[in-house]
Amino acid sequence: MKKRVALITGITGQDGSYLAEFLLKKKYIVHGIKRRSSLINTQRIDHIYKEPWIKKRNFILHYGDLTDSSNISFLINQIKPDEIYNLGAQSHVKTSFDQPEYTSNVNALGTLRILESMRLLNLKKKIKLYQASTSELYGEAKKKPQDELTPFNPASPYATSKLFAYWICKNYRDAYNIFVCNGILFNHESERRGETFVTRKITIGLSKLVLGLQKKLYLGNLDALRDWGHAKDYAEMQYLILQQKKPDDYVIATGKQHTVREFIHEALSHFGIELKWSGKGLQEKGVISRITKNEFKSKDIKIGKEIIAVSKEYFRPNEVPDLLGNAKKARRKLKWKYKIGFKELVRKMIISDYNKLSNEI
Repeated sequence: MKKRVALITGITGQDGSYLAEFLLKKKYIVHGIKRRSSLINTQRIDHIYKEPWIKKRNFILHYGDLTDSSNISFLINQIKPDEIYNLGAQSHVKTSFDQPEYTSNVNALGTLRILESMRLLNLKKKIKLYQASTSELYGEAKKKPQDELTPFNPASPYATSKLFAYWICKNYRDAYNIFVCNGILFNHESERRGETFVTRKITIGLSKLVLGLQKKLYLGNLDALRDWGHAKDYAEMQYLILQQKKPDDYVIATGKQHTVREFIHEALSHFGIELKWSGKGLQEKGVISRITKNEFKSKDIKIGKEIIAVSKEYFRPNEVPDLLGNAKKARRKLKWKYKIGFKELVRKMIISDYNKLSNEI
């Protein structure tokens, strides 16, 4: 039986690495696109990578870029995949305010380049396309929780670029009968999350604090509410979406909500540390109020010590305070259900970062 072939953009990212693992277990041949860089950025996929001289490889990397239409067309025509998972993006919301043109070029026009390649190469009947969309589309939503029918209200260049990608996929689906689906993913984290995202900033920063490698952790909006799931669970959903008979769009979320502040408390609980908050706004501080463990390498971990502070540098120009997803449609149609809850997610992340940093000392 001929193996199915998948092409993943953003293969070196959190989502790409989990999806590649999942598809390889399903006996796919997986091709991934990675951008050329002078720095090694394949840490998340090194364990599944096969050198080019190995015969009958089932995992193959290609240099490419979503901003290069000729490159994208060449790779799609060369590989002729059964499925494309477009996970590549400039995905940092705050950065999108600093680089709106680049963000739009990658996220919006990059998606269009894939669709146009499928159409012009006459591969629209062979290939199924999954487009990674985002809960940031909803912005400051008027309805809670948000589902597939909730009006969009993007509040950043990132969200706006993803909104173009969302609608151009629906347009090409209707106009050219292309099998393309949007997965509207709410926040999904893991031990492989990029280190500039708030959840990893917390787990790395707190680990450094208890190891004596850092004095204080600076964060932005502590009261932002998010629907956090584990990226490994969401990789399965991406696959399930393309296995349906008809293309459609799905919200993927846990339906449970927590603040950044709650994430901090949950992470600190693994070190036996409790915080007390004082001040408001930019003057708010997190001070150690109780310690139930005493196995710290840092002498600064003591009651009364300020370890969390707020900085205006970490606020977005336009904040999105509250996101909560309703994945009822995905549960009904895809039979999908998340497996890793909030507490287990935080536990996995804080233990991973603490162990990694401990081994480097």
